[in-house]
Amino acid sequence: MADNSVLTSTTGRTSLADSSVFDSKVTETSKEDLFIGSTSYVEEEMPQVETRVILVQEAGKQEELIKALKEIKVPFVKMESIEEFKSLDSPEFENVFIVMDFEDSVFNELYKTDCRVIGPPVVLNCAQKGEPLPFACRPLYCASMMNLVLCFTGFRKKEELVRLVTLVHHMGGVIRKDFNSKVTHLVANCTQGEKFRIAVSLGTPIMKPEWIYKAWERRNEQDFCASVDDFRNEFKVPPFQDCILSFLGFSDEEKTNMEEMTEMQGGKHLPVGDERCTHLIVEESIVKELPFEPLKKLYVVKQEWFWGSIQMDARAGETMYLYEKANTPELKKSVSLLSLNTPNSNRKRRRLKETLAQLSRDTDISPFPPCKRPSAEHSLSIGSLLDISNTPESSINYGETPKSCTKSSKNSTPVPSKQSARWQVAKELYQTESNYVNILATIIQLFQVPLEEEGQRGGPILAPEEIKTIFGSIPDIFDVHTKIKDDLEDLIVNWDESKSIGDIFLKYSKDLVKTYPPFVNFFEMSKETIIKCEKQKPRFHAFLKINQAKPECGRQSLVELLIRPVQRLPSVALLLNDLKKHTAEENPDKSTLEKAIGSLKEVMTHINEDKRKTEAQKQIFDVVYEVDGCPANLLSSHRSLVQRVETVSLGEHPCDRGEQVTLFLFNDCLEIARKRHKVIGTFRSPHGQTRPPASLKHIHLMPLSQIKKVLDIRETEDCHNAFALLVRPPTEQANVLLSFQMTSEELLKESWLKMLCRHVANTICKADAENLIYTADPESFEVNTKDMDSTLSRASRAIKKTSKKVTRAFSFSKTPKRALRRALMTSQGSVEGRSPSSNEKHVMSRLSSTSSLAGIPSPSLVSLPSFFERRSHTLSRSTTHLI
Repeated sequence: MADNSVLTSTTGRTSLADSSVFDSKVTETSKEDLFIGSTSYVEEEMPQVETRVILVQEAGKQEELIKALKEIKVPFVKMESIEEFKSLDSPEFENVFIVMDFEDSVFNELYKTDCRVIGPPVVLNCAQKGEPLPFACRPLYCASMMNLVLCFTGFRKKEELVRLVTLVHHMGGVIRKDFNSKVTHLVANCTQGEKFRIAVSLGTPIMKPEWIYKAWERRNEQDFCASVDDFRNEFKVPPFQDCILSFLGFSDEEKTNMEEMTEMQGGKHLPVGDERCTHLIVEESIVKELPFEPLKKLYVVKQEWFWGSIQMDARAGETMYLYEKANTPELKKSVSLLSLNTPNSNRKRRRLKETLAQLSRDTDISPFPPCKRPSAEHSLSIGSLLDISNTPESSINYGETPKSCTKSSKNSTPVPSKQSARWQVAKELYQTESNYVNILATIIQLFQVPLEEEGQRGGPILAPEEIKTIFGSIPDIFDVHTKIKDDLEDLIVNWDESKSIGDIFLKYSKDLVKTYPPFVNFFEMSKETIIKCEKQKPRFHAFLKINQAKPECGRQSLVELLIRPVQRLPSVALLLNDLKKHTAEENPDKSTLEKAIGSLKEVMTHINEDKRKTEAQKQIFDVVYEVDGCPANLLSSHRSLVQRVETVSLGEHPCDRGEQVTLFLFNDCLEIARKRHKVIGTFRSPHGQTRPPASLKHIHLMPLSQIKKVLDIRETEDCHNAFALLVRPPTEQANVLLSFQMTSEELLKESWLKMLCRHVANTICKADAENLIYTADPESFEVNTKDMDSTLSRASRAIKKTSKKVTRAFSFSKTPKRALRRALMTSQGSVEGRSPSSNEKHVMSRLSSTSSLAGIPSPSLVSLPSFFERRSHTLSRSTTHLI
């Protein structure tokens, strides 16, 4: 084979040896050559040798290559055959051969004689960067694997390994025989062995052999690099390659999900008990004993191994996750005591009580035993966030509260000889505050910190902006409540009835205002981000599965933990209100508690107002994205969307009769948009999120102050669900009538008109909104809805649109109607008052030539004056008694 001549030099050195040893020798030699003039034992200077490039065969015909050599100022000659080699050999030059094909006979002959051989991409790359030609001890075709150190494992066929090593050297890579920390990539043909395990533990990318082959196919691409993530990720060894999994103890839905994930990660799955399976994944909380005796070659592992492998993007070691039977002596003892045959025995009851007390102390659920608050069913009714029915503190399951990761209590809580009701409520306040801080610590330390950690195996699980959206101001909330908890702890430890609890919350009221609104207002966005990322990113799904199964989470999901800040302030307000009831009138803390409750109400009112403003702004942005050409001045901090109404135009304004028109009523203006005839493409944001195409086209943004009257058209046989707006635009001399037919079934016409008039009255500062509504007959304003949905009517509208398109297509002027009308009025006025100028003559001549082109009077020119004259006459006659 030709490969054998490529791989073995005349000295018998094979390319499978550790290339780093030879590279170091070459480096030392080059350093000696560089500084040879400074050595003491060299008497004569070495003669300078100039580098010369020899273009072999086809390389000499490449104009681009010759141009690049001229740019880096390197002399070159051409060589047509290997017989010319001896004539070109000279001690004055160090020859560098450029060969187009590293697999032909000419290359093999040059390689046998230890000539320096490079490929065209190396020369082009040096010319682009303005660098000299590199010195390479081996043939170098391109630099796509430069600075990469590779190690191989799992290859049985020597020929395949030799071929891969050769290609890596041709692309500038370095080979290591043994795996160490300097190796950048492991090329694996199997998922077993010591090298594979070390690479997983160090987070070194593990690649398929196809990665090298595909990189060699792209060797002529000048700026290509084999280590780029987009290219490299296509050839990474999946976590479950060579694995056949089966699942035991999972629900049907979860089992289906895990089987799909197995296929996505390169594995296969078979039913439980199949001898071909390599791994049995067990739900350890359900399966207490295996239904069969597993084979020695079968790995029986917990589900954490499955999700951990997906999260790391590599097959995790099985020894850490082996399934073992649960066999706890303490659990057996408690069960035997709970199944006593004589429950009436006082001695056995006492022993049972002591055992259960010991078990409860060992679990260390919370600083204090849970105590139900007698006022848990009362509500303060100060807004949506204060609705205790939605977020009851009493609904918290203390048995599922995560253990704290923070410091423990300073001292044991002293119990007064006679516990007062005020002390009981204060104790509950501290207890719930401590549990809440533990939950926040769990969110931060179990979820946020690992996601933000640098150097994650397999790369970042989430983007930084996604992490910020999910967790928001949770760290700030945690800092504030940690201080509140510490102050409450000092107060409980050194309890006295006269000590003020209200001062603690007044002290941190400003911090609560700063930290809570940003999180509560964007909680829905945080929730949506978690759901979206869990569906689209398998590694994040595996990350949640692993951490949500830990005891610190108490079997709660991340979304369920993140909702606790939304619930906390209403619960604190209820506890403070309960504490105030059990505080004596002469106690100075009575008035302080009232102020503290008031400050919490202000915080929650501020949250509600901010939330409403945020939702209102989001609705306006939705309108801007939905309406193509929507004016930018629609976005305003004081503006909010009131109502959306679907209608059909009944007149020639604001668009053609029969057009579908959507009205967006804001508190100070009315956006009028029609349905698009041709939908444009989707919009993609910089973060990669796509939005649906705009379905509406902007017509007019009308201030409500321009609406003079709202006409409620009476119901007749020819007119149903119709209304009209009498509008006075600032650019028009007369009133304009806009008539519509409502198509929305959810909203009644009467309610819509009252809503519209109320906001018009608010805009023009009038108290009598009802006087803006006027009931009119449809005949008075030539309004009817007859045959709006008939086939003939739709065909007529289609013909009308087509005729307009034809008229515009045969018109030399694309001037809008308003500009044409202004030009006609100007020309008429100039003819009556004075002689027209040269520019006016030019305009009139163009208009007349445009009309005469079609052979008939153009409707876009002739009908405009007569239409406006007839329409304004009708409106002035019909609205004389309205204005």
